Amino acid sequence: MATIDRFFHDPGQTFFLFGPRGTGKSTWIRQQFPKAYYIDLLSPDAFRSFSAKPERLKDICAALSAGSTIIIDEIQKVPELLDVVHQLIEQRKDLRFILTGSSARKLKRAGVDLLAGRALFRSMHPFMAAELGSSFSLPEALTTGLVPLVIDSPDKKESLSAYTGLYIREEVQLEGLVRNIGSFNRFLESISFSHGSVLNISDVARDCQVKRKTVEGYIAILEDLMLAFMVPVFSKRAKRHLSAHPKIFFFDAGVFRALRPSGPLDSPSEIDGAALEGLVVQHLRAWISYRGGSDNLYFWRTKSGVEVDLVVYGPDTFCACEVKNTDKIHSKMLNGLVNFKHDYPEAEACFLYRGKESLIIKGIHCIPCEEFLLRLKPEYKMFEAKGRR
Repeated sequence: MATIDRFFHDPGQTFFLFGPRGTGKSTWIRQQFPKAYYIDLLSPDAFRSFSAKPERLKDICAALSAGSTIIIDEIQKVPELLDVVHQLIEQRKDLRFILTGSSARKLKRAGVDLLAGRALFRSMHPFMAAELGSSFSLPEALTTGLVPLVIDSPDKKESLSAYTGLYIREEVQLEGLVRNIGSFNRFLESISFSHGSVLNISDVARDCQVKRKTVEGYIAILEDLMLAFMVPVFSKRAKRHLSAHPKIFFFDAGVFRALRPSGPLDSPSEIDGAALEGLVVQHLRAWISYRGGSDNLYFWRTKSGVEVDLVVYGPDTFCACEVKNTDKIHSKMLNGLVNFKHDYPEAEACFLYRGKESLIIKGIHCIPCEEFLLRLKPEYKMFEAKGRR
C-alpha cells in the first residue's frame, strides 16, 4: 500500500505516543525518524534484555551523540524503563525520547506520572477519511473500519477478525488481566450492543451473568487498552434534568462490527446506524486530538428522552451533531437539535445523513456524512471546511 500522509505532527520534544495496536504509530515513527536509535519491545530479544536489566538503557545512551533521538516502542511491556528514562531526561538534556504504547494499564501501576511535565502525551488514531482522500469508501469504512493494519490487508474482513482476537489473546489473556477469559469474551459480545448507547452496567452484568464490579473492571480494561472510550453528558448551564450515564464507543467502527454478533433477528439498519455514529465519533475524536486543542466530546440527553448524538465543545468550537443512517430527512429527526438550539442558541447545529444534498433546514446544517468526513481536517474548524477539499 502506498504511504499515506498522516495528520499527526511531531510535537518537537520528548513525548508519549499512545494508540491501539495497528493504528500506525511504529510506521509513522520509522518514517519520521529513520536515524533514531530504535528499541522494539515486541521483539523477544529486546524484551528479555531490558526486562532483566532496564539500566542497560543508560549504557546505550552513553554512547549516543548529542541531539540523538531514542525510540522505545510499546513501553508498557517493560514499564520499569520509565524510571531510567526519567533519570536520563534529567541527566542528558541533549537527548530526546519518543515512547509509544498501546496499553496504559501497566504504565499507571508503574507511575507514568514521573514524567509529567517532561513529556507530552499524544495519540494516534485510525485513519481519517481526509487522510485517505479518494481511497475512502463510506460503506467499506462502516464494515471493516479504518485501522491502518486492516486497511493495508488484502483480505480486510479476515484481518479484522484476527486483529480483534489479537487483543484478547495477547493483551488480555497473556497479560493475565482477567481470570476467566470466557466471561470476558461474553462481556465483549454484550458490551458491543451498547456501542453508541447510554451505558447501563447493571444490564450488561445481567446479560454476562457476572457481578457489576466485574463488568466495571472489564470496562476499565477496554479503556486502558484503548479499545473503547466514554462520552459524558453535556451539562454546562443545564436548563433541564439530564441523563447521568455516559455513552460508550469502540475506537473503530470495524472493531465494533467484528465484535457485535448478528443473527436473523438483527436489523442491518440498526447495526449500520450504530456503526455510522461511531465512525463520526472516531473522526471527531481524532480531529480534536490532532488539532492539539482543548475541545471535548459530549452527548446531550434529557430525562424525558430528548437527545443529541454528539456535542463538541471547546474554546473556539460549540457544535451539536445528530447522525442518522438515512438518505431522507424528516422534520421530526431534527427535534433534538431544535431543542438543543433553544437551550444553547450560540451553538452550531449539524445533521449528518446518507443523502447527497447539503441543505439548511430550521437553521440546521444538513450535510451528507461522507462529504463531512472528507472535509474534516485538523487545520479547519468544523464549519470552516465547507466547500473546501
